[in-house]
Amino acid sequence: MFIRSMTGYAQVRGQVNDRLGFTLSLKSVNHRFLDLHLRMPAEMDALEMQLRRALKSKLARGHVELTLSIERAEAQGIAINRELVGGYINAFRGVAKEFGLTGEPDLNAILKIPGALDGVGGEFGEAAEEAVLAKLDEAVQRLDTMRAEEGKGIDRQLRGHMQRLSEATQEIGKHRTAVSRAYLEKVQLRIQELIGAHADRDRILQEAALLAERSDIREELVRMETHVQHFLGLLDQGGEVGKKLDFLLQEMGREANTLLSKTSGVAGEALRITEVGLGMKAEIEKSREQVQNVE
Repeated sequence: MFIRSMTGYAQVRGQVNDRLGFTLSLKSVNHRFLDLHLRMPAEMDALEMQLRRALKSKLARGHVELTLSIERAEAQGIAINRELVGGYINAFRGVAKEFGLTGEPDLNAILKIPGALDGVGGEFGEAAEEAVLAKLDEAVQRLDTMRAEEGKGIDRQLRGHMQRLSEATQEIGKHRTAVSRAYLEKVQLRIQELIGAHADRDRILQEAALLAERSDIREELVRMETHVQHFLGLLDQGGEVGKKLDFLLQEMGREANTLLSKTSGVAGEALRITEVGLGMKAEIEKSREQVQNVE
């Protein structure tokens, strides 16, 4: 199973009868959670909750926009609901007269009222709802196909970043001896300073222990490699792993920062660690940019 991108688009067409058809579109981009936005004719509001439930059962994350457009045959007539339209006009004029106001009702606004045009609302019954819901499955499948293809590209890039991170971790490990040697020299100089200042034995041991602890980067290297292998395992697992991948990258960032802080101020061969460590941080940031779009 591959990871899936949260970016995708799908469009399907359906037919209710020989007079009425529709187009259903789905567009998704990245989002921390599942954020649904539906755009559909007002006369089909009753269908909205069913569409929302269906989308929540099929999608995990992403900002998803659903657009439903109605297509009618040219020969189809549209009748005005004279009773409803007349009622609104009479009510408008009655209120205007009561409060001494002037003006006429806006016919364009009145015709947009649900049910004002009988030929519009009367077509959307149970058959239309069933047709739209049936086509929703097809639209989601097409959306998933596109998101899966996008996910394959992201997967390849992330594996490349992890490969370079692993190589950088191994290279830093080769310079670990140089770091320890540089810190040993600092410890020796510090001890000589303390002895010259007639410091007590406990103070000397405390200073030596502190510098020795700062020089040990073995734990950071082990944790970094462990995080890389865990990351690759999640890519192999696939599915909805975006949040887990993002968390691992945060941990990798902390390890890289610790490596750099522990080796700061160390001269000589150990300076290479700073250069490699900065490269590690760059790979981690590039990975985080990619992971933001993983479901």
